[in-house]
Amino acid sequence: MSRNLNRRGFLRRSAAGAAAAGALAWRFEEQVLLAQQAAPQPAAPPPASIPDFPKGRIGRLELTRLICGGNLISGFAHSRDLIYVSSLLKHYFTDDKILETLFLCETHGLNAMILRVDDHTARVLKKYRAQGGRMQWIAQCKLPAHDRWADIHRALEGGAVACYIHGGIGDQFVAEGRVEELGRAVEYIKRQGAVAGLAGHDLKVVMAAEEAGLEPDFYMKTFNSKRYWSAGPMPRHDSVWAETPEQTRAFMAEVDRPWIAYKVLGAGAIPPDQGFRYAFEGGADFICVGMFDFQVADDVEFARRAISLARGRPRRWA
Repeated sequence: MSRNLNRRGFLRRSAAGAAAAGALAWRFEEQVLLAQQAAPQPAAPPPASIPDFPKGRIGRLELTRLICGGNLISGFAHSRDLIYVSSLLKHYFTDDKILETLFLCETHGLNAMILRVDDHTARVLKKYRAQGGRMQWIAQCKLPAHDRWADIHRALEGGAVACYIHGGIGDQFVAEGRVEELGRAVEYIKRQGAVAGLAGHDLKVVMAAEEAGLEPDFYMKTFNSKRYWSAGPMPRHDSVWAETPEQTRAFMAEVDRPWIAYKVLGAGAIPPDQGFRYAFEGGADFICVGMFDFQVADDVEFARRAISLARGRPRRWA
């Protein structure tokens, strides 16, 4: 009897000890995990040797034909009637996730990015450069009434190699008959020693600039097939930025300036293999695409394939 009791006591004590040890081990593992989450490792810069990606020229710049776009990492999403998407993007794209995404683009051979001019961009770019980031920054600039050249100055001070006038500004100024003001902005950027561009969602921006004899180094013009449900007819659902794709294709065939196409996926409504091919075959020299980190590798391969298949395009490559 005493031996059985002693044996039971030993087993109880052993089980209690094992449970305590297991709890301690779990607490230790949990602490390690929490520490890792609290202090994430910095994004690793790309290797010295990276794969080559097809390139073209805008002025003195040599740029990859796929350019990393900035709307997603800035939390701007054309999300139809879903009201939470921009907030979701801002929570997903922490500074560390943005750096990871930019370095992934570099690792896959891309050498250019288009980003806004604001405090958020300035903070992230400072971290990116400090960790060895090398992609060239093309800055999207507005023309604020209180200080017309403020965005341009800030972009160039931050290391931008090119500046272009925001597409919404281009649309507005052309609609208001202020084309000459756009021309002055383009010339001002050039005088600062940077490559200068002009953007528009409306084809009338490019048409008016050509008619007025403006001399931008490049155009940014929206371009996609408009073959998705929310593309219209009106009322549209916050996704149509290429109202006249066939007219754009025809007009741009006669324009002898480099063309960066954007909104080529209709804000995520068009599969990239289709959207990229449509843009390059339609005459675009470059495409600007916002990418999640998990999309970069696939998008790079889709773009490579689309470039190689764009043999019957109406424009010569820039």
